[in-house]
Amino acid sequence: MRVLHVASEVSPFAKTGGLADVVGSLPAALARLGCATSVVLPAYREVFAGRRASVEPTGWEFEVQVGSRRERATIWQSRIESGHGAPDVSVWLVGNDRYFDRPTLYGGAEDYGDNAERFIFFCRAVLELASRFEHPYDVIHSHDWQAGLVPAYQKVLASTWPRLARARTVHTIHNMAYQGVFWHWDMLLTGIDWRWFNWRQMEYFGQLNLLKTGIVFADAVTTVSPTYAREIRSAPGGCTLEGTLADRGDALVGIVNGIDTDRWNPAADPLLPRPYGPDDAAEGKAAAKRALAERFGGDASDPRPLLAFVGRLAEQKGVELLLDLLGRLAGGGRARFVVLGLGDPRAEDALRRMAAAHPGSIDLVLGFDEGLAHLVQAAADMLLVPSLYEPCGLTQLYALRYGTIPIVRATGGLVDTVVDATPEALEAGRASGFVFEHADAGGLSWAVDRALALWADTGRWNELVRRVMGLDWSWDKSAQEYHRLYRRLLDAPPVAVHVP
Repeated sequence: MRVLHVASEVSPFAKTGGLADVVGSLPAALARLGCATSVVLPAYREVFAGRRASVEPTGWEFEVQVGSRRERATIWQSRIESGHGAPDVSVWLVGNDRYFDRPTLYGGAEDYGDNAERFIFFCRAVLELASRFEHPYDVIHSHDWQAGLVPAYQKVLASTWPRLARARTVHTIHNMAYQGVFWHWDMLLTGIDWRWFNWRQMEYFGQLNLLKTGIVFADAVTTVSPTYAREIRSAPGGCTLEGTLADRGDALVGIVNGIDTDRWNPAADPLLPRPYGPDDAAEGKAAAKRALAERFGGDASDPRPLLAFVGRLAEQKGVELLLDLLGRLAGGGRARFVVLGLGDPRAEDALRRMAAAHPGSIDLVLGFDEGLAHLVQAAADMLLVPSLYEPCGLTQLYALRYGTIPIVRATGGLVDTVVDATPEALEAGRASGFVFEHADAGGLSWAVDRALALWADTGRWNELVRRVMGLDWSWDKSAQEYHRLYRRLLDAPPVAVHVP
């Protein structure tokens, strides 16, 4: 089976968030299952400036129609190692300096004004590139709004790329809040007939919606957890596209993301002062605590449990709940905190003030540091994930891998990955964290109080840590579900699209 993944960012080449981690790992896991897997992304300035991977020119160039103009695409190549003796993943990068030689991927404080044009070019270039290979692809798997036109092009303009006409398409939604909504006149740039600009397909309150386009035209639609797949079928989770998603019926499925268990492996993590596994977690985490204390100038012998927050400082991530919790607990002597993240300037300012008011109880790093993220996950006893909504979440999976017990809100993929430590679940050996229902300060405080009470019982806490470190959240498990989905699509006729 030949599978092509299409995404706007892929780790380690270009990254702004979890999308890059997913598309940097899933294709390799599929390769280990026997798929001939490739990935295509834009050749941003970041790809070449970062030098995180070797990228070589192919010498291939061709023109792409964008509205009334023709733009040149230059193709670069690289690879992602699959490991375990499997063939590497081929990586193709679509270059065009006009569109991609810019300081950031999508824009700074405001998105680039021509983002629609940039990713229209990218999607058409992907189809042009894919059609030129000797062996056609069986599955074309696109991700998020930036690649939403790929399933539409494959169906609506099938005669343009006949070698791709038999492929099945899958479109994955990583976050419904980001839909790629643009001026209606940008429809002219797509090269797709205006009749497709209607409320059932590409039109959205008078504008062009690229995520909706991918949802409508793909043979199957996936999102990153079963619970999130249910949540987005109704308001408010569907972000006004709940009707479109409900119309897809069984074509919409949720598959939980995995993590790179080679990179996130406390037993072999070069970013930790001492490797550890389930049987010596206490010693390994103590060494990480000492290293963290040295970094911040704190007391390495502080007996209080360490609670961490690692992630974007945004409303979605429950930053207001975090601030309320810090205000309640930081001065009380029951716990200490470390916060690593960046985002909303107002949240950053509030955290600065909070940390200044509670020296010795709150360590704050505004920014992102990969090495520090590993050290914090290892040193912390508990991880706070109070998200208002969370399609899947990766940070709680990293925490479980490192024996750090997550405290999460009952939403999206957090529900699917963390089992609440009720007395019954603890007795049955199923518990993996602490879950609270309501997105308010009282709910988070209740969950933290329960966690602190269990932490005081050293024997039971260590048993929980040992158990969660043995859970399998590798991409191999998730890739098997995607492989079964691809196989079902190939065994069935393609989904017919209503022609307006």
